[in-house]
Amino acid sequence: MLQFGEPLTLGRVFEKNAHRLADELALKCGSETRTHGQLYANGCRLAAALEGLGMCKQDRMAVLSMNNIEFVEAYVAGWTAGYIVATVNFRLALPEIIAILNDIAPRVLLIEGQYTGMIRDIRQAVPSITDVVIIDGNALDAHSYAELLSNAAADAPSTRSTDDDVASLIYTSGTTGRAKGCILGQRESAFNMFVLPQSMACTPGDRFLCVMPLFHIGAMAVALSMLAYGGMVIIERQFDPASAVEALADERITHVLFAPTMVQMVLEQPGIADRNYPDLRMIMYSAAPMPSTVLRRGMKLLGPVFVQLMGSSEGCAMTWLPMVMHRPDGTEAEQRRLLSIGTPFAGVDIRIVDEHGKDCPTGEPGEVALRSPIMFRGYWNNSAATLEAIRDGWFFSGDIGQMDKDGYIYLVDRKKDMIISGGENIYSREVEEAALQHSAVSEVAVIGLPDDQWGEIVCAIVVPASGETLTLELLAAHCQTLIASYKKPRRLVFVDELPKMVSGKVDKKALRAAYAVTA
Repeated sequence: MLQFGEPLTLGRVFEKNAHRLADELALKCGSETRTHGQLYANGCRLAAALEGLGMCKQDRMAVLSMNNIEFVEAYVAGWTAGYIVATVNFRLALPEIIAILNDIAPRVLLIEGQYTGMIRDIRQAVPSITDVVIIDGNALDAHSYAELLSNAAADAPSTRSTDDDVASLIYTSGTTGRAKGCILGQRESAFNMFVLPQSMACTPGDRFLCVMPLFHIGAMAVALSMLAYGGMVIIERQFDPASAVEALADERITHVLFAPTMVQMVLEQPGIADRNYPDLRMIMYSAAPMPSTVLRRGMKLLGPVFVQLMGSSEGCAMTWLPMVMHRPDGTEAEQRRLLSIGTPFAGVDIRIVDEHGKDCPTGEPGEVALRSPIMFRGYWNNSAATLEAIRDGWFFSGDIGQMDKDGYIYLVDRKKDMIISGGENIYSREVEEAALQHSAVSEVAVIGLPDDQWGEIVCAIVVPASGETLTLELLAAHCQTLIASYKKPRRLVFVDELPKMVSGKVDKKALRAAYAVTA
């Protein structure tokens, strides 16, 4: 770890580990591995190669890829040389990807081979990109990742990151439909490694199973914390419940991060009770509370290993509910706490405030406001949204919550109409905008409905255009040409008119009350 007085940067963490843990395994993905020494060396070679392509300190490099070792090496390269690493959700539709890339304005795009069919359209639409690097293959007018590394100088890039540099841009959808890039600084991201691991009890030799996408803040932050403490990250390309069960046992996993729906899928795998998981110490879950039935079954099969973590791209690590508080058969108060997001991490301040920014009385709902040394610096290229979100040093999350007398925080609504489905954040406005481009849709309101498997599903409530034909299949097929497939409506309701408030806005509270009970 870093010593007091040294620059608080992510690059220094990997440099330190390359010396003290040079031959210890850091990453494994399939049959491919990297030691801590190899990870840092490859990161430096990549950074030097990108410098040779014209990258300068604080230029942007974008990564469009599923989980793999090269994704982590790209992080190390950028964080060491002082490049800004911007990640792109590979599940998005091409128009969404292009919009995000234009916001980033990267000089270099690192892209996985399976997405090379997008390169021509991306190059035409994103003029800032001067070079494309194919992570796992070759393509016309693009560089091969392997060749870049083999031809790069081994003595690292000429620049080094500093505390004040921007480290990453992590994109999260906005209520207006425009994706917003959260600016994460080197100092804050490095300091996060001292905050998050308190809930993980990290030690050298621990083994983290990474099934969440590395473009998300959750997987990136937990994997970084594990590596920083000398642990190993076993990377799964994407989540598969059968593969996850196998890895938990065969790879002697100590830590894993799941969404609650993933936990449920894992517990439903045939033969899970017949396997042994001798090293499993912690199943971290995030994005939503764990249903008590799932928690009981999980604790019966795997033991008292569950920890809830709550964070966001803006707030990073925010709250946690430790193992000791997971008592599904405890007192009424203990069972109620399982519906909370826990209490703030050390160094994180959270308030519940009214519309005037004043603290709400205990138990009264209000907006969740946060202040911490690890939160984001603002939104990239969006000063208006930054000024709205950060006031007097506090991040106003837009979530509505309440705090009980013991400091436990409960989310009671989402001011921004966010839907959480299978651990993915979906904003209703962007689905509405996509649906409205269908000729059969006159008006539409999108809400989330409860679902046993996914937590919530997207429901489109539509006023149909006269004389037009519309089905759920037609609407879903249309929407996924404009937005990611996982955001498409999974239920369609027809109405003659949408309920409106005095202001003229759609009354979504009335819609939820009318349709949630019939989901």
